[in-house]
Amino acid sequence: MNDTFDLTTGPFAWWAILCAISAVNLVAWTLAATAVWRQREQTEPGLYAFRRWQIGLSAVFVLVCAFRSAFPRADVQRICLHDSWLSSVMLGRSLATVAELCFAAQWAMLLREIGIRTSSPGPQLASRLIVPFIAVAEVCSWYAVITTSYIGNTFEESIWAMTALLATVSAASVWSRLAARHRPLLGGGLVFGAAYVAFMTTVDVPMYFSRWLADRASGRMYLTLGEGLRDVSFRWVVAHGWQAWRTEIPWMSLYFTVTVWASIALMNLPPLTGIHPGALARAVANPGAAVPGRAQTLVPGAARAASRLPA
Repeated sequence: MNDTFDLTTGPFAWWAILCAISAVNLVAWTLAATAVWRQREQTEPGLYAFRRWQIGLSAVFVLVCAFRSAFPRADVQRICLHDSWLSSVMLGRSLATVAELCFAAQWAMLLREIGIRTSSPGPQLASRLIVPFIAVAEVCSWYAVITTSYIGNTFEESIWAMTALLATVSAASVWSRLAARHRPLLGGGLVFGAAYVAFMTTVDVPMYFSRWLADRASGRMYLTLGEGLRDVSFRWVVAHGWQAWRTEIPWMSLYFTVTVWASIALMNLPPLTGIHPGALARAVANPGAAVPGRAQTLVPGAARAASRLPA
């Protein structure tokens, strides 16, 4: 097993690729944010305010992911590639907590926007639950990091999977209410959500649960709160071997690429509206008339939806 710093072999080759992708991601975020700024005069004020929030939240997530790509670590194992205080588990996990809450807030804002613009209560309800659910997941993550018990990670990833399922189902519920031109975009989001839930339930959650079972079988003793806090603050183990990183590389690779791209994409989404406001207004004036691309049951909420949609 090669433990030297060699960019052509093992984890260091993966690390070099990850750092290169992170640099591209930072450029992509800058271009996306610039595009939003340049279009501000032509953008409806409410939509521009939404996009500004998305820019700020995405900035935190993209920057933290770039940092974590440059200084990768596995928290419970305390392993890292670089012998530096920047590889501290306390620092890395603290940044990750803030970034993941920002990422969750991006999706919550999107669901709320979709729910309002299509007069759909399901996405609006889901939008209120996402950030609290992820906050609980972060508590579970810290429990795992401090005590070194993988049961915390098992609950953490299960909550992420459940939250993603909730978001995907609630987004799917507006399919019939969404303007036809936006359905391909929604379809792409649903595929992304379904793929994420499938990965979490078939790969990530089982991985952590099997580690917890193995630790129980071996009689592993876990750290107390005080012991764990000292440990995450001052101990990191440099590991350059492939075996140490073998199970971490798949999820880290997807996390620091695909999820970052999703975060950047949320900055420039078009307003996902229902049918045209003019058609909604006509539906209010003539409730018996057919509404193109919209179910008849939506007519009672048409006036409210029309007042919130851009002309």
